[in-house]
Amino acid sequence: MSTSRIVLSLAALALLPCPGLWAQERPPASRSSEDGSDVDATSPRIVNIINFVRRCEPRIEWITEDVLYSTVVEQIACMKRHRLTGTFLLQYDALMDARYQKLLEDLAAEGFEIGAWWEIPQPLVEDSGFKWRGRYPWDWHADIGFSTGYSPKEREKLADTYMAAFKKVFGHYPKSVGSWFIDAHTLKYMHDRYGITSSCNCKDQIGTDGYTLWGGYWNQGYYPSKKNAYMPAQNAANQIPVPVFRMLGSDPIHQYDNGLGENHQRVISLEPIYDPGGANAAWCKWYFDAFVDGEPMDFAYTQAGQENSFTWKRMGRGFAMQMELIARFRREGKITLQTLGETGRWFKDRYQVTPATSVTVLNDHSKKKQKTVWFNSRYYRANLLWDEDTLRFRDIHLFDERVASDYLTERGTSNRCLFHTLPMVDGFRWSSSRTVAGLRLRSLEGSAIVGGTPTVKSAEGRLTVRWPTRSPAGELIITFDESTLSLSAVGEVKDRWLLELTHDKKAKLPFEEIGRQLLSCRFGNAPYFISATHGVFAKGPASTLRVLPIDQRVVLDFSRR
Repeated sequence: MSTSRIVLSLAALALLPCPGLWAQERPPASRSSEDGSDVDATSPRIVNIINFVRRCEPRIEWITEDVLYSTVVEQIACMKRHRLTGTFLLQYDALMDARYQKLLEDLAAEGFEIGAWWEIPQPLVEDSGFKWRGRYPWDWHADIGFSTGYSPKEREKLADTYMAAFKKVFGHYPKSVGSWFIDAHTLKYMHDRYGITSSCNCKDQIGTDGYTLWGGYWNQGYYPSKKNAYMPAQNAANQIPVPVFRMLGSDPIHQYDNGLGENHQRVISLEPIYDPGGANAAWCKWYFDAFVDGEPMDFAYTQAGQENSFTWKRMGRGFAMQMELIARFRREGKITLQTLGETGRWFKDRYQVTPATSVTVLNDHSKKKQKTVWFNSRYYRANLLWDEDTLRFRDIHLFDERVASDYLTERGTSNRCLFHTLPMVDGFRWSSSRTVAGLRLRSLEGSAIVGGTPTVKSAEGRLTVRWPTRSPAGELIITFDESTLSLSAVGEVKDRWLLELTHDKKAKLPFEEIGRQLLSCRFGNAPYFISATHGVFAKGPASTLRVLPIDQRVVLDFSRR
């Protein structure tokens, strides 16, 4: 983009009306309309608009520093045009650029937040007294461009250098620090020494850009373990008191299975450059309708916005469409718009430990007629998927604050990065192009149980799913709370059901011993187990694992350690 276009864009910003009162109107604990009336004080639908900023993009020749800068100019102009505020997170090279400093220094007075984007470019490494090992001034490989590629002492020095520069430019330390992934040592150090209050990391993904984050707290936010920034902690004493929010707004139904049988997932997310996804107006309307209307338990969260590396040329249409949609939902009192820092402070004021939340989507935008429920707590996550008229647990992963990340005390030496939790059901990694893994609801005779449309309600920290069945007739009742998962049945189905695991024959399963009441597992070097406090585990005649009810009930406890 030409310099003259940049100057015109800056001039346009100056002509925009001062946001005045609207910049202050972001109620932290409720969804409110613009007249101030509360819509829902108990489970707000919180939206963060987060744009993170790099100074250089070495992967594509035409994406110059001017193109990157003009993208941020356009993002600000678009947000102001719709009277929206948000968070801009600066990589160190952009932080040290006088143009970005001048552009962003006055935004805080208008309700915007400026924070840190924690990728490690060449100037940060060299200003910290270290030798640069990268191929380019910014290198996206995990052992170069992220804190996991440095020793704990080096991470502290990198943080000191960044924080000193940020304070010199803006007069204070940043309260929010985001990245695709941040190691636990760095996150705790930034909290203890510099008082950060909020962080964000990448959505769950396998193999995208070489980064795998799999099995974590799906969406919303969590307190990470002191040993592993990706692993939710179970106890306040063992958590880093910085809530981490999941970015990018994954498609709750279709992102998970996108790439079954391959070693990486493709992306369907709110990012405004993807179609299907955030570039598609119909998909965005569907996504936000589900976000507003679906059962979230305590609160719902999503992040809109885009890194400037994708450029305004590629993101502009989708970004503008989303800002208009967010502005309308905000005017109607359906969402609460906050900066990342505000959401972090709200979270810390409200929760001592990670809360139980859910994501519920009972209306598919595609022709597959699928439905889904995600449940998260400090002990585990689980996902239900209805595929037309059948039901399976697509995913169950456990969390254990004692399991240390590979990067806690040592630097990573691979150009890839891996963060995992502890699987009981892994519908992606245990699938192939021919076999779709899952813990499926079956009749005792081995046929799939079929049914209709479920209902989902929450009360007193429990999420209850009721699914009417047709063959056999009756109803299955699934209840999630923060430590247990229970299933029971009524009607004709009550004497005729079980859960059975399907998976690809080559899948590496974690089960070491299948006892009646105890499922003993190991993933990597981490042993763990799942307890059946009601019902039993067993091997099936043609399957690895079955879960059978006793007196028509199954209760699995994920909290025992």
